[in-house]
Parts: sequence; C-alpha cells; structure tokens
Amino acid sequence: MTEQQTAQTPASEAPAVQLDTLTGAEMVVRALIDQGVEVLFGYPGGAVLPIYDALFQDNETHGDRLRHILVRHEQGAAHAAEGYARSTGKPGVVLVTSGPGATNAITGIVDALMDSIPMVVLTGQVPTHLIGTDAFQEADTVGITRACTKHNYLVKDVRDLPRILHEAFHIATSGRPGPVLIDIPKDVQFSRGAYQGPDEVTFGHGYSPRTKGDPARITEAAKLIAGAQRPIFYTGGGVINAGPEAAAALRELAALTGAPVTSTLMGLGAFPAADPAWLGMLGMHGTFEANNAMHDCDVMICVGARFDDRVTGRLDAFSPGSKKIHIDIDASSINKNVRVDVGIVGDAGSVLSDLVTAWKAAGHKPNREALGEWWRQIDGWRAVQCLRYGKSETTIKPQYAIERLYALTKDRDTYITTEVGQHQMWAAQFYRFQEPNRWMTSGGLGTMGYGLPAAVGVQLAHPDSLVIDIAGEASIQMCIQELSTAVQYDLPVKIFILNNEWMGMVRQWQELLHGQRYSHSYSSSLPDFVKLAEAYGAKGIRCADPAALDAAILEMIDHPGPVIFDCRVEKAENCLPMIPSGKAHNEMILPEELDDLGSVIDEAGRRLV
Repeated sequence: MTEQQTAQTPASEAPAVQLDTLTGAEMVVRALIDQGVEVLFGYPGGAVLPIYDALFQDNETHGDRLRHILVRHEQGAAHAAEGYARSTGKPGVVLVTSGPGATNAITGIVDALMDSIPMVVLTGQVPTHLIGTDAFQEADTVGITRACTKHNYLVKDVRDLPRILHEAFHIATSGRPGPVLIDIPKDVQFSRGAYQGPDEVTFGHGYSPRTKGDPARITEAAKLIAGAQRPIFYTGGGVINAGPEAAAALRELAALTGAPVTSTLMGLGAFPAADPAWLGMLGMHGTFEANNAMHDCDVMICVGARFDDRVTGRLDAFSPGSKKIHIDIDASSINKNVRVDVGIVGDAGSVLSDLVTAWKAAGHKPNREALGEWWRQIDGWRAVQCLRYGKSETTIKPQYAIERLYALTKDRDTYITTEVGQHQMWAAQFYRFQEPNRWMTSGGLGTMGYGLPAAVGVQLAHPDSLVIDIAGEASIQMCIQELSTAVQYDLPVKIFILNNEWMGMVRQWQELLHGQRYSHSYSSSLPDFVKLAEAYGAKGIRCADPAALDAAILEMIDHPGPVIFDCRVEKAENCLPMIPSGKAHNEMILPEELDDLGSVIDEAGRRLV
C-alpha cells in the first residue's frame, strides 16, 4: 500500500501504522533481534527511555527473546559485554544513556578496542535541536569516543538508523574485531520510519577487510619455516578471535613443523598447555624457556599478535637474529612495532589453514637434526624451573592457590576471568588452559575491575558452566557492585580473591624499582569480604590454612549461588620470573636472583631494591 493510497483510505479502514514502519526505538530492538542478539547489558536513563519502553513492549509480546541485564554501573555493562563476547565469539551489546552513562562506559570501550573484542554500544543523546547547547546530561559522545572505538556514529535522521544499526554489527565483527558506538538522539528514537532488515540495507561504506592471505607470501613463509633450525610460533588473541578452526590449524602446523609454541596473555588456550610443544606464556612475566627461545630463534612466526611492549621488552634487542613472519587481519599492525620479513594480511584461521596446505603441497620436511638440537636447548631452559616457589605449611602461597584451583576445576566445564595485577599473572602462569575462549582477561589496557562484570557476561552465555573470577583484594573493589547483578539474576559466579592486603603489582615494582618506598600501595582498611558477600546475598568463605584449602575450594565450587572466596595468601610474594622494564628477553629476574636483594643493581646504577 502506497502513502497516497493510505491517505485516500477512510480512517476506519486504514491501518494505524504500516507493518514496516517503526519508531527509532522500535528499530533498535528489532535490529538487535534480527542480528541474533540474545543478551543486552545496560542501565536506563532519560535519553534512552524510549528504547527501554520498546524493549518492555517486545518482552510483553514475545517473552525474553532479547534479555536485558541490569548492571550496577555502565563500566560493568561494557565489561560484561566483553566477557560475553570473548567466551562466545559473538558481539557483546551495551545500552546506556547520554552524558555520564556514555562516559562511564568508556573504560570498557577502550578495553575492548585494545583487546580486539567485538562490541556494539548504543548510547542515548539529547534531542538533535539541543546538541551543542550544554543541555542536561549532554556530552559529545562521538567526539569523546572517536579515538577509542573502531567506528562511531551520531544518528540525525531515523531513515539512516536501520542501516547504521546493521552496519555497526558488520564493522564490529569483521576484520580485526572491536567496539562500534551508535549515539541516538532522543527525538530520533521517537521518530518513525521504514525499517529494513540486515539483508535489505545497503551499507554506506566500502569496508571489506581482507581475510585470505596472499598465496605467494604464504608459499614464501612455508619455505622460510622449512629452512629454519630454531623456529618458534608466537601466537596471540587473533588466533582465538578467528575461531576454533584457527586453533586446530595452529596445532596441526606445530605438529608438522616440530616448532615450539608460545603465546601472549590474550592468546592463552589457543594451543593446549598439555602439549609437549607448549613453552608457556612469553613476555614480562612469561617463562624462562619461552622468552629465551624468542630471543634465540632464527625464524619467528607471529600469528594474531601485535608485538606489544609487554612482549617485546627492549625493541632493539628483541629476537635480534631471526627472520620474522607476521600473520594478522589488521594490515596496520604489520611493520608497526617490529619490521618483519614476510607480512601476511588475513584471517588467522584462513592463513594457517593455507599454510598447512602449502607446506604439504611443497613436500616440506622439518630439519630434524637441527630441531633436535633446538629442543635440547629448550629443555635446558625448562630445567631451570622458572615457576618454582617456596612451599609453606603455614601460609598459602598464591601460586599454590592457583595450582589447587586448577587441579580441582580442570575436569569441569570451567571459564576463568581475572582482574588485573599479580593474581592475573599467577593465573596466566599456573592455570593451564587446554582450549580457546576459556580465559577472559584485560590485556592491552590492564583494567582493574574487569573480572567480576566479565564473569557475569560469561555466566549468562554459559549458564551451566563453572565461572571463576580470579581477583585481588584491590581490583575486586573497583566493580564489586556487580555482585548485586549476579545475585539478582541467579548467576553462580565465584570470586576467588588472592588477598595479600597490597596492590600487589604496585608493591612489587616499588620493591624492585623504587627503593622499597611503598607509596600508597597498602590496603589498610579492607572490608570483611565474607560479611560483604552476605550483605549482597551471596556466600562468603575465608581460608588462610594450606591444609584446608582444597576443602574450601570444593565448598566454593559446589555452592549453587555466587561466592566470594577470601583466600589469605603470603603478603610479600613477588610474581616471577620478570623482565624488568627496558630489558631484553634474556635478562630475566629469576626467583633465586632475589635471594640477596641488596645485590641486584640495574645497569644505570639505579637501585632495584
């Protein structure tokens, strides 16, 4: 029926609204459903009330086909969406109001950008005629978030809204994933227009990232690997983002080439920790064997990682004698920090699969004699046992706590999130991940407060799984209010706090690099976490005895609801090994080197202790 026919039809016979005509708010809800979104994390406010009203009406008509989770802070909404996305591979979705609603979400948005997490953030905005007048709860959201989103939009016409909504999901999930923000003024939410589905819109951009690698470069890479005597695979979060096929191709290629495999913090789980070829994590708190192998390799194959400073250490001393192959979906990452010999732009899964095919087609075989010598060298580094620590019968060592947590959960369907600090590094070192998408942590931004809301998002995605946030007593207080969200929605997340009463990583750096001047790193007024858990309606457990730890962990696991576990650990323990800032990979501090702290002096003459 045309608009002219509608106008000539008697009012008693004409439909009130054409079926394809919706308000902007209704378009938002319809588009999310058409995009397959099942969970939405948000917090209402005046500038998004039309969307919340449309959501209410959709729920009344269709039930919870689009489930809204009411967080307690907009930062929590963004982190929860990150946890949901990282554990599923689907985009996380956030809905917040204008002004402080949008600015509160920015930390989570930047976190998602740094760690390549697909996310769509919907923000309310004051009506278009008030933009620029300093209206109530107005902020230049597009301007503020321009540098911390993959792309953002300010919608000024409801007719553009369907295209922008669907386009945002395409951009967020294509190429290198990331957050996309849509700022929607309130009058646009009330306006009516024709809705178009995902297959009906025409995108207004030419964004079409390359996913297939250049065959000639893949052939060159295969030849380079075949000629290597000391190869190593350096893998990152891009392997996990590329899906399970990428992890499978990585495992096959490692087996074909006989090369060892290491990973960034974000890449843990892409290669099984139980595999003999696994060297552990590399970087500032990586293993002795992984870092030395990276330093001494002659061919490095970097897959889905970006040579960030926590991995490379001093750039001019990073893997100085190696040929470098870099596979990445993001062309701008290649040659950005480290010059490489072969750069391949493409999806990690696609390129790794093609590399396997190219290796087999050329009949390449690894140099077994050279590899044997390489592995003997690696075994020598392994023999150092860089993760060893002194056991105690009276005090729980944090490393022991993670070891026991792993032992008691490894045979369960478990997902791990973390906050940021020493506990995060100990979790990366001692919790042995065997498959991808089981490890959610804040890597690039290092956001304290990430772990609990991320665990909420993971638990919603995997309601029958065991979800544990490994936390510190300082980090957990950043977003502790999201425990209320877990209680409200019956989400049995477990918060495992390694409580050493310090901002542990800050204290460690102050001890080693700032002359033991502990400036504002001690938590002198901590809450009673057991009582705090009970105040929120959760369960609290406390343990300080190594002999009682297993039973307490099992009590936490078996409790059907949310739990805060206050694990009292050794207060002065340092997270080692460690590459001091500005040092090379082969200049690590090992545990025995701190036995006599007074003798550890850096090259510039500044005291480390």
